[in-house]
Amino acid sequence: MAAVVFVLVALVVLALLASVHRYVWRRFVGDTTAPGSTLRRVGTVAAFVLPLLSLGAMTSGRIGAPFWLQQVLAWPGFLWLAALLYLTLALLVGEAVRPLLGRVLARRDAAAAARTTAGTGTSVPAAEGTVAATANGTRPRTEELVPAGPPRPATPVDRTPATAPPAEPEAEAEAEAVRDAEAAARAETEAKTAAAAPGIAHPSRRLFVSRVVGGAAAAAGLATVGYGTHNVLSGPSVKRITVPLAKLPRAAHGFRIAVVSDIHIGPILGRAHTRRIVDTINSTSPDLVAVVGDLVDGSVADLGSAAEPLAGLRSRHGSFFVTGNHEYFSGAEQWVNHVRELGLIPLENARVELGGFDLAGVNDIAGETEGQGPDFVRALGDRDRSRAAVLLAHQPVVIHDAVEHGVDLQLSGHTHGGQLWPGNYLAELANPTVAGLERYGDTQLFVSRGAGAWGRRYGSAPRPTSPSSNSPRARPRNRPPASGCVAVAIMRSSTKLHRKVTLRYGKPQVGGGKRPFRTRCVERVQQKAVSAPFTLPDVKIV
Repeated sequence: MAAVVFVLVALVVLALLASVHRYVWRRFVGDTTAPGSTLRRVGTVAAFVLPLLSLGAMTSGRIGAPFWLQQVLAWPGFLWLAALLYLTLALLVGEAVRPLLGRVLARRDAAAAARTTAGTGTSVPAAEGTVAATANGTRPRTEELVPAGPPRPATPVDRTPATAPPAEPEAEAEAEAVRDAEAAARAETEAKTAAAAPGIAHPSRRLFVSRVVGGAAAAAGLATVGYGTHNVLSGPSVKRITVPLAKLPRAAHGFRIAVVSDIHIGPILGRAHTRRIVDTINSTSPDLVAVVGDLVDGSVADLGSAAEPLAGLRSRHGSFFVTGNHEYFSGAEQWVNHVRELGLIPLENARVELGGFDLAGVNDIAGETEGQGPDFVRALGDRDRSRAAVLLAHQPVVIHDAVEHGVDLQLSGHTHGGQLWPGNYLAELANPTVAGLERYGDTQLFVSRGAGAWGRRYGSAPRPTSPSSNSPRARPRNRPPASGCVAVAIMRSSTKLHRKVTLRYGKPQVGGGKRPFRTRCVERVQQKAVSAPFTLPDVKIV
């Protein structure tokens, strides 16, 4: 049954993509080029090749294609997916502009035609009291009004019609020759223009509108894609937030955690990308580094060297790692062992006791298919609840489990802040929080936008401001996706108790209201394998 559903969904998606490509081709190619022209042939070939590249980019890693082939397909394939989205959105906006522009041009042409007609010399009726000009061109004169008197005898009038002098045959022949020469010159000019620009028909009103709207849509869509690509390649920014925790002792006041998620080392983002992130994290001088999943998009054999800069992470209490869903697409067990070799501490449903709080980590829910899903009882069940607890979990949807186990702060990623506008609105339907800091009962949830991107990140909004407040009620609003960021959570002790939310699955709103959200209800699978403990001088694995 699951296979049938998968096939049906795949067919629907393919049909939708085919329809979108057909629409984009018609507006950008079919409506703006002449049949059989070179431009139309090139556009038609691109309409078939580009979606195949996108399909190859998304599936090459899953089917075990050589890594060099994945790199070749990744850039054009993922770029075209983003370009297709924004070109389609721009064209849909252009559909509203198209009839308006057509009406403006029609009115302009009508006004020009009226002016031309007026300039051809149409006859105007003579006013009363005037005499029309005679056929021989004499000047009209005004009738004189004379006093009434005895009638004068009628004078015979010559009613023989006047005739114009006959035109000379030589003049008519000369004028006809001039007109023929002008017509031949115009035809020759049009032929030269067509030869210089093959495939471009003589611009009519409809063709002009199609080219103007298509050009504007292409400029807007490609500019958005270029801006998003620049955001990814320019490296992450730093976002600082202050999180008050009631149970945090004064000795741990100001503890700094550098949170980074969704690095997505892969065919596009390689070793240089990892190095930029490490340098950004080290520049914040954190007390602890938390890598909360989706580190890679590929195997250790292909990407192990690209992840090596992670060995350069520096912090007082070490660097910790939990798996994300993409690790289970890339060989989670091998990557857990590899990051351990690089000096990171994997928290596989485990907990460490630090000086002022407990730090716990759970596996991603994608690991349930391999019997390695999250186990909150194992990670948090036997801890001292009088101590503050910070949980590392890749997906925000496990917030209800965190609330049940008395977690004070959950650090997550996964959403990329929506990554592709308007994808952030869809992400809100599947996640309790898309980005930023929000509260659920006595548990606070911070969701990072991620330092990388799966495929590409294209956010048109500027970088959001960093909320920083000691108030336990501070809660920033979600904003459209921006460039990747590394969050530095500064934890502060607070004696204020936070208000509780009675609904288990709810989001606090202004005025005390709550908005329910959808969450994945999955059967928890207990993890049987126990990883070997890895200790630091001031860290104890529980």
